[in-house]
Amino acid sequence: MCAAETGRRGRRVLVLEQGEKPGKKILISGGGRCNFTNLHTAADRFLSANPHFAKSALSRYTPHDFLALVERHGIAWHEKTLGQLFCDGSARQIVELLLAECAQGGVSLECGQTIGQVTRDGDGFIVATGRSITRARSLVVATGGPSIPKLGASGIAYDLARQFGLKVVEPRPALVPLTLAGEDALFRDLAGVATQVVARCGTGRFREAALFTHRGMSGPAILQVSSYWRRGDTVEVDFLPDAIGDWLIQAKQDHPRATLANTLRAALPARLADALAERLALPGPLAAARDTALQQAQRQLARWPFLPNGSEGFAKAEVTVGGVSTAELSSKTMEAGRLPGLYVIGEAVDVTGWLGGYNFQWAWASGWAAAQAL
Repeated sequence: MCAAETGRRGRRVLVLEQGEKPGKKILISGGGRCNFTNLHTAADRFLSANPHFAKSALSRYTPHDFLALVERHGIAWHEKTLGQLFCDGSARQIVELLLAECAQGGVSLECGQTIGQVTRDGDGFIVATGRSITRARSLVVATGGPSIPKLGASGIAYDLARQFGLKVVEPRPALVPLTLAGEDALFRDLAGVATQVVARCGTGRFREAALFTHRGMSGPAILQVSSYWRRGDTVEVDFLPDAIGDWLIQAKQDHPRATLANTLRAALPARLADALAERLALPGPLAAARDTALQQAQRQLARWPFLPNGSEGFAKAEVTVGGVSTAELSSKTMEAGRLPGLYVIGEAVDVTGWLGGYNFQWAWASGWAAAQAL
């Protein structure tokens, strides 16, 4: 995105791509259909040590700007849920769009280039790869974070930042499944069971599906709160977010002979309902339970605590929280204040979006913002 926009402005641009082909992460995104933006993009849907940093770029290059580009290339799209936009066809269409835009701007693309030494050269930079040495007035670091290393992801952006004296906010996996141990590990017997919940951790609160796995918990709601989770934190799950008032006491009045498990089965998958009822330890019909005990069960079902012992790490993380500190960069141009000519964009920066196309929109917006200054 940055290269295409910079080339359009008449600059000579070279993209050094580590992979044999560009856009590997784009190709696997959105189940192969690329969730390329989100209509509800706003700065409050991004995590950063500076929550205001993303506002400038996001306001100047919006989801509607990228959508106009998609339509200009004749790519059919649809809105799935919660403002998420996908290609009707394949994620490859987005890669081809970007390559076509680069071609129009006269951008040179060299694949299979492993970055070696990067040095300051007067007012510019020298980048050495295994096959070439390039000198340039400006250097843009758009190498992402270490999530999904099998696709070539690495922490090179952080290495370069530290080399040039820029601060880095500690990177950690985000949008990643969480693992369970101890008593919570009993829930792993429910692998494959999914249900709509509200999940909470820290300031994150999301109403989406949760999925139990052989190692712990996943699904959109859990992936979302994982970005807010740190080791030692509890994740709270409301298994019945639509329940109103003293619904269990009402159920007792309406169906006194029903068991807790049968009552929960009306709203939850049977295996999950049985597991929750077993842990709540209210055997027999509801009529035999005290109202106070039913109220306690309601409270636990509304804020069921899980204490993850970890996550599935960068190997399964969709993105990375943390990165090059925003305190080092201009929010307008993405240029490093103490090193003119060095720009950092996209996931390499300490700006991380929610699940659902937000991180792509940050990539487009931050790339566009840097291009206006190059």
